[in-house]
Amino acid sequence: MNPELPPVAPDVVAAAAESLTSRLRKRLDAAIEVYAAAPVTTDGATRRVRCGEDAEVTLVPGASGTVRDAGQVRCSCLLAPRCLHRAAVLGACPVADGAEPEPAAAAAGAESATVPDGRADAVAAGPTGAPLTAGPASPPTEPSEPAKPGTAQVAAAAGLWSAAAAVLAAGIPAAGAVPQAELLRAAHTARLAGLYRAEAAALRVVRGLRGARARHDGHRLADLVANLRDLLLTTGLLVAADPDPALVGVARRGYRPGGSLRVHGVCSEPVVSATGYGGVVTHLVSDDGRWFSVADVKPGGPTRARGAATATVAPGSGNLNHAQLARGGLLISGATLSPDGRLGSGKGVRATPVPGLSWTSGPLAALFARPLSEAVTDRLAASATSDPDGADQAARTLIGCDLVLVGTAGDQLIARELPAGRPDTGGILIRLTPPNSHPDLTYVSNVRRLASRPGLRLRVIGRLDPDRAATLRPLAVAPVPDGEATLRLPAAWRGHADLGYDRLEGVHFPPPGALPPMDGSLQLPPDPLVDAPLWRLRRMVEAAVSGGRRAVAEPVRANSRAGGEPVLRHSGFRTAADLAISLTAEADRRTRDVFGRTREVDPDRYARVWLATAVYLAGTERALVRATWQPPNSTT
Repeated sequence: MNPELPPVAPDVVAAAAESLTSRLRKRLDAAIEVYAAAPVTTDGATRRVRCGEDAEVTLVPGASGTVRDAGQVRCSCLLAPRCLHRAAVLGACPVADGAEPEPAAAAAGAESATVPDGRADAVAAGPTGAPLTAGPASPPTEPSEPAKPGTAQVAAAAGLWSAAAAVLAAGIPAAGAVPQAELLRAAHTARLAGLYRAEAAALRVVRGLRGARARHDGHRLADLVANLRDLLLTTGLLVAADPDPALVGVARRGYRPGGSLRVHGVCSEPVVSATGYGGVVTHLVSDDGRWFSVADVKPGGPTRARGAATATVAPGSGNLNHAQLARGGLLISGATLSPDGRLGSGKGVRATPVPGLSWTSGPLAALFARPLSEAVTDRLAASATSDPDGADQAARTLIGCDLVLVGTAGDQLIARELPAGRPDTGGILIRLTPPNSHPDLTYVSNVRRLASRPGLRLRVIGRLDPDRAATLRPLAVAPVPDGEATLRLPAAWRGHADLGYDRLEGVHFPPPGALPPMDGSLQLPPDPLVDAPLWRLRRMVEAAVSGGRRAVAEPVRANSRAGGEPVLRHSGFRTAADLAISLTAEADRRTRDVFGRTREVDPDRYARVWLATAVYLAGTERALVRATWQPPNSTT
């Protein structure tokens, strides 16, 4: 994928690959690799890629910066538009989302919420289509059952399931441009049928496959496994006519009116993505304890992320930047809010800077009043399989706690919770790791400096890692109130340090004699994800995605015990052992015709067994992670 090229709609990429002959399709993957590294000529919004001596591909994106029509991509060769040059350049472009707002709506801040299926008239009209008017209240009616997916939606889900099952059976090495095009075509069909969650999951899978095949630094096999699991689970339930409306999803998370708000700055977080974007997100809390955020993320990478703290805040008076907002506040009238708490900046929004609060007063002090175990339980309560979006949003909600640093273990900083109101009693042991290890950010250097001060007490705002045992990623730190063995920050920082921007120095720490001595024998908190033999099942699930069906079947054919069924069963994970046996047996299942020739096995059954294994594994690991956040004497 070439980030210099404009994003392309999924149906345009799919149509270009489908138009090729079978001979050209075999050469498509190699051509994409070549043209992805070719120089791109820019002429305003137009992009040109030279494909040899006789061909040049020209891309003219629309006003939104995205190619959404086949006519916006032209090739100068004689075989165009059914040529290899055009299809390969499109395959090297980033995949755009299914739909984008019109430029006018985007400039206005997307003030109005988007209604799925374009049924805006149905929202503003009564049962007969007439506008709603005030009148006598109607008697309460019984809530109706959710409607089941329609015939077109079931058919679209079945097509998307088949495409995803084929990708799973093939594995990353064989999931090239042609299988990806089939998945993109099925995703486009799902969008036309109103299956927005399935379409979004399919696009994430395609992006993950491209990142894996190109060996991008930001690629994580675990993310691709999770996205493929979500895609198969969603489409499988839709094919079974499950009426859960969460399976359909929404077209776009638009902004809704939020009235008047008074928000207080908590911290600023630099953002550096693997796709070349960079910026800052400032986290805010309202008087009633709700979380909000203001983001400024654009193309630019780490260079832009470093300087984004001084960028002007969008919903403001024009003289307030993110660093000031993190230590101040805003009084907003006519606020617009997205479902995940982002503040909009439309024409009707008016924001006035107000003095901020310290972390020891008002709603900010309430962030540190709850025990850490209770706060984490709320954030991990949502199911990562049935509602991945809700689970991810809940897990990303920031957590506040008071900690004492007790030592290091490898590359991890170990801290113990200081329970509210009982600072001298021991709480749970947790691991602190940098939120981002990019060398251009100050997270790593700050965590290392903190690790050199065992016995230091500090107040932390961070984000839990839902995939690791008792792990918190700190975003900002502040002194613990009424203590000597704590940080001593300058007055300009107004009570806290943003670890991604502010660099801690020796003057910010108390003298060595002011820190209480810590017990030299540090006993690490248990890590069930490492100690339990579930890693054997996780390795099988990931091998199925990275290597395909054959990678799971090879140990069985070699009479190997790589699956570890006896170890899983002996450790009490009987369901995991049964699923491991079922997965390997299905992966090795082969049938023959009357002449003894091996038949091509239908990937449907294999996909169902893999999905059952992946769902079980995700649920079990989430339960183990949740248990590591409980006090040692807890019975939950």
